[in-house]
Amino acid sequence: MKALLIGALALAAAPGSAHADYPAKPVKIIVPLAAGGPTDILTRIIAQPLAERLGQPVLVDNRPGAGGNIGAEFVAKSAPDGYTLFMGTSGPLAINVTLYGKLPFDPQRDFAPVILVASAPFVVAANPTVPARSLEELVTLAKQRPGKLNYGSVTGSASHLATELFKSMAGIDIQHVPYKGAAPATNDLIAGQIDLSFASTPGVLQHVTSGKLKALGVTGRRRVAQLPDVPTLAESGLKGYEASVWYGVVAPAKTPRDIVLRLNAEITKLMEEAATRQRMAAGDFEAAGSTPEEFARFILAETVKWGKVVKASGARAD
Repeated sequence: MKALLIGALALAAAPGSAHADYPAKPVKIIVPLAAGGPTDILTRIIAQPLAERLGQPVLVDNRPGAGGNIGAEFVAKSAPDGYTLFMGTSGPLAINVTLYGKLPFDPQRDFAPVILVASAPFVVAANPTVPARSLEELVTLAKQRPGKLNYGSVTGSASHLATELFKSMAGIDIQHVPYKGAAPATNDLIAGQIDLSFASTPGVLQHVTSGKLKALGVTGRRRVAQLPDVPTLAESGLKGYEASVWYGVVAPAKTPRDIVLRLNAEITKLMEEAATRQRMAAGDFEAAGSTPEEFARFILAETVKWGKVVKASGARAD
């Protein structure tokens, strides 16, 4: 795995002629999920200011399917010229390599990391009828009723694995109800068809605020600004627990180093602009930022972390 990482970085850093005229035509960002979802929203937040900085249109191209693998494969096999980029998430870049028996691309070898853009922690959301007012009470309830509580998520998704990690660390048994999308799971959670969901902040905060759902905890390193009274899972007794959906831009492997650095610099600058940060915050995203090397190390660490959870949970998506 480390050898593949080094190989990917070497390819990204390979010497070549300076591309002073880049970009000379529109740049396309592939989104591996449907329009209107968090990944699509975040991509469009950065696409407009990036276009202004590059002096060329930046187009958003949605190619959903197979847990993000369809979009990832398209980018992996695209020309390494900086005109086709990928807004990758933890799924296709870190989780799917273990979740699927065989991928048509190699997340470590086939991409040149550009920048970690943002993350969004999960909210441990419960239907109001669940008799637990805190995470500690939820764990106690689950231990009193082993196998009786359930949660909904897309099989193999970051939400699914974040819940499995929680189950393992808390020593509880709650049943998984598989869904084809996060939105249907949230709708059933509101309707009381399921008890719990580890839901991404962009998709659930409005329902918590309205009282349709209650928040028992958040999975990130720190509390969510919109839910200042809701503790993290680490604060609630699960020391060391951390899980978030993350989003980052990668390019095809062998993309010239000067183009990777240009893109990293321009995205870093636009993320420092007040207007962009306000739009990201309004969408419940936590702005990140990184060098290409830092992002590559982060992807490797996430691949190892979630690979262990996938194997322990027995989740498969073939």
